[in-house]
Amino acid sequence: MTNFLADVLATDHPLFTKTIADFERASAQSGTDTRLIADMTEAAHEVMRRLNIDTADSSGKELYHALNATIGNGNVEEVLGDPALHYTLLRFDDGPVSFCIYDVIENAHHELAYEARKVGHAQRHLRAEIIKRYAEHDKTDNKMIHELAEQAGMKPPEDEGHPTLMLQQGAVTKSSAPKLLAIGDIFTDAFIKLSEDVVQVEKDEAGNSWLKIPFGGRPPYEDVEIVQSVGPAPNSAVSFARLGLDSSLMAWLGDDQPGNDSLAHLQNEKVETALVRQKSGTKSNYYYVLRVGAERTILTKNEQYDYSWIVPEQPPDWIYLASASEDSWQLHVDLLSYLQENKNIRFVFQPGTFHFKWGKDKLRGLYGRAELIILNREEAADITEEKPDKISVLAAALHELGPKAVVITDGPHGSYASYDGKLVSMPNYPDPAPPFDRTGAGDAFASTIVAALALGEKMETALKWAPINSMSVVQELGAQAGLLTREKIDEYLRDAPENYEVRDYSD
Repeated sequence: MTNFLADVLATDHPLFTKTIADFERASAQSGTDTRLIADMTEAAHEVMRRLNIDTADSSGKELYHALNATIGNGNVEEVLGDPALHYTLLRFDDGPVSFCIYDVIENAHHELAYEARKVGHAQRHLRAEIIKRYAEHDKTDNKMIHELAEQAGMKPPEDEGHPTLMLQQGAVTKSSAPKLLAIGDIFTDAFIKLSEDVVQVEKDEAGNSWLKIPFGGRPPYEDVEIVQSVGPAPNSAVSFARLGLDSSLMAWLGDDQPGNDSLAHLQNEKVETALVRQKSGTKSNYYYVLRVGAERTILTKNEQYDYSWIVPEQPPDWIYLASASEDSWQLHVDLLSYLQENKNIRFVFQPGTFHFKWGKDKLRGLYGRAELIILNREEAADITEEKPDKISVLAAALHELGPKAVVITDGPHGSYASYDGKLVSMPNYPDPAPPFDRTGAGDAFASTIVAALALGEKMETALKWAPINSMSVVQELGAQAGLLTREKIDEYLRDAPENYEVRDYSD
C-alpha cells in the first residue's frame, strides 16, 4: 500500500515509507492508508464507468484523453466535480493519471501530450489528504503528524498555504480567500545594465530624454539578468498570491523555453495557470531592458497570439484587466459580455498602451462596468482629454465614464483617490535607500490596492498598503522580487512616519 502511494506521488524520499508505517502505528494500525487507496480507486473507477472506459483493461493514455475530452464536451464539472477526485490518482506502468479537475483543465487547455501530462495538483491534494486523515485520527497527535510529514518531504515549499497542511486556525487559505483573475500580456525581461562611463542620457528642447550609445563599436555592459513572467497582469497575479489571495492569470505565450520558464515561475509563485495559453510554433514575448542607474529604456517586440476569451471554470470574485496587445480587441468584447452576465464579479481596470490608443469611446462599456480604475496623472489626462493640472477635474471626468472609484498616482507627489463622494491624497512611503530599479512600481501599487479591497479592507487602508509594496519593489531588480506579504506590509505600517496618513484633498 505504501508503495502505491509512493508511486503516484513520485516520491523516493528515504523516510516516506517509514513515516507511513509510523503513522499506522500511531493510529493503532487503523488501515488509514488502505482505506485512502480504496477511496481513490473507487472514485477513479466511478468516473471511468461514466466515461465508458473498462476499469480492468484500459491504458493510462486512453484514460488521459477521455478525461481531457470532458473539457471540450462541457461536462467537466459533472464528471469531475466530486471533491474526492482532487486527490485521486490512478497508477499505470508509465506513471499516474490525475483525476483532479485542475490538472485535467491544464492538460486539456495546453493540449499536452500524454507523456507531458500534469499531475501536480492531485499530488498536492493527496499529500494533504494523507496528513489530514492521520492528523485527525483520535489516537494520533496532530503536531507530531505534521512534524513527521515535513521530515519525510510531504510538506514541500510549493504546498505551503494548503488548508490541510496548516496547523494554525483562522488563516486565509487558498480555498477560503477571494478569487482574483488577472488578464493581460506576459513577457520575459532581459535586464542589461549599461556602464555609465560609456552611455549618456541627454534631454532635448522638449524635455524628452535620449539614451546615447556609441554606434559601430563594442560598448561594454556591466551585467545581464533574466526575469521571467513579467508584465502588468503577471506582476499583479504574483502580488495577489503573495498577499494571500487565490490568484490566477489569463495570458498568452509561445511554446518555447521562455514560455515554459514563465509558466514554471508562475506556478512556483502559487499563481493558477490553467487559463494561460501556449501557441504552438510561436515565440514568447521577449523584451530587452537597457538600464542606466534606476531608470531604463525597454526594447519591445510583441508576438501574435490567439486572444480568445477563456471562460473560467469557476467565476472569480474579481477580474483585473491590465495591458494587452493590439490584436486582443475581441477578447475585450467577450470579457464585457462575461461581466454583463456575471453581475457579482467586481471588475478593476488598469489601462495599458493600446487601451489609451483605442480611446475612451471604444472602451466605454468596460469603463462603465469598472468598480475601480487605477492609472497615473498623465494617463488620466490622456483618457479624459482634460489638462493634467487639477486632480479633481481628472477624477470627475473619469467618474463620468462609469467607475465607482478612481485612483490616480503622481510619482513623487504620492497618489490620490476619489470614492464615496470624497477626494483624498496619500504620500509615498519613504524609501529606505535610493531606488535600484523602478520597473513594476506602478503594478505593485495598483495590485495592492485591489488585494486590500478584495480582502475586505477599506479604501483608506488600501491606500496605505499600496505605497509600501511599491517602495519595496523599487529596491530590487525587476517587478516582482520586492513584492511583499501582508505580514511584511503590516511591519512597515507599524514603523511608518507620523505623516503617513490619508488626507482630504482639494486643489
